Amino acid sequence: MEIKIVKTTNLKEKTKEDALAFGVHFTDHMFMMDYTEGIGWHDATIMPYGPIELMPSSMVLHYAQEVFEGLKAYKTPNGETQLFRPQENLKRMNRSNERMCIPQIDEDFVLEALKTLVKLDENWIPNSPGTSLYIRPFVFATDPFIGVRVSKQYKFMIIMSPVGSYYKGGMAPERIYVEDEYARTVRGGTGEAKCGGNYAGGLAAQQKVSTKGFEQILWLDGVERKYIEEVGTSNVFFLIDDVFVTPSLSGTILPGITRKSVIELLKHWGKTVAERRITIDELYEAYQQGRIQEAFATGTAAVISPIGTLGWKDIEMTFNNGEIGEYAQKIYDTLYGMQTGNVADQLNWIVKI
Repeated sequence: MEIKIVKTTNLKEKTKEDALAFGVHFTDHMFMMDYTEGIGWHDATIMPYGPIELMPSSMVLHYAQEVFEGLKAYKTPNGETQLFRPQENLKRMNRSNERMCIPQIDEDFVLEALKTLVKLDENWIPNSPGTSLYIRPFVFATDPFIGVRVSKQYKFMIIMSPVGSYYKGGMAPERIYVEDEYARTVRGGTGEAKCGGNYAGGLAAQQKVSTKGFEQILWLDGVERKYIEEVGTSNVFFLIDDVFVTPSLSGTILPGITRKSVIELLKHWGKTVAERRITIDELYEAYQQGRIQEAFATGTAAVISPIGTLGWKDIEMTFNNGEIGEYAQKIYDTLYGMQTGNVADQLNWIVKI
């Protein structure tokens, strides 16, 4: 399949880099291709960014059959453009597709389409420290049908957004609250798929903890309500007795690309990582005994988010005196340094454009 390119005749004015927010501004072009049962994926096109036409009966609007991904493009000091482990995002997208009964994408073809789109809108990639070009691939059901079944038609799209630094005033530890009322998912559900419903279902909990003065949620398992799973939009790590503990992937936790990279990086440094189940009670006991050295979350948007305070019921646990931990800073500096070409890529994670 060839990629048709239709360039815009109306280039948009770019936002100043110091005024960039997350997910507000979008580049000049987008990628789109369609799927039809019996034909497969077809009509791959890069076109001007703009509205798309959907029938009111499109199945995604009624039954939420969709998945998405998120990755970034970066500018290096010598002006090159590069991606960080994009193959991992496309592999995960196909795993999500499988769970949501969406046709598989050709990962090699989509990577080439993504690179072509980034190259076309390369001048949208900001250069200021902490900035990047956020890339959002997504696929959704378009069959005009009211009824619960697998769609026969889909759209796959990629849109891109220049984003500012996640930490406007520099990296700062977050306040996170343990959610004990709402549940994100259960084993056998869609927790390991990156689909919109997982996030929509967490909005009520997010609003609740915001009124308590916290910025994010730490989810517990949906059955026994005691095993730590993940932060609202990130995976989580605790450094306990010199061991980096992170909840194991058991079908309810999103297999984060940054999580995977942190584990591999720590092992590369000779550190011990334990992927296992850990209860909130075990964590609190370790906290009371002074055994927790630091805690942090991992994700595409922030890379590393140090956890300064963890609220649970009427208890507040403060890690590392509420300051950025040694390893949270070191991991961030290394990963972001690799992504932006300021640190050597010893693990072969960078894809040049």
